[in-house]
Amino acid sequence: MRTLLVALVMAGAALPALAADRCDVPKEKWRPVDELKAELTAKGWQIANVKTEDGCYEVYGKDDTGKRVEIFFDPATFEAVGSDD
Repeated sequence: MRTLLVALVMAGAALPALAADRCDVPKEKWRPVDELKAELTAKGWQIANVKTEDGCYEVYGKDDTGKRVEIFFDPATFEAVGSDD
């Protein structure tokens, strides 16, 4: 039982570290958020909000098909790196 408890505590402690690694880009290499918005808008997206989370830009809005999205983008390359869905 104690071994299981220790394993669970260790796994829980690792979760914040994993989330922080989603986008590991130094701030000086980040491109402006307005460039990301312009790029996505040109592709037909409707952007409601962009915030910073886990070292990424997190975009809230609708993609080019009209689907509601919450997607993380690398702030240097604007590559989609996942979502919380």
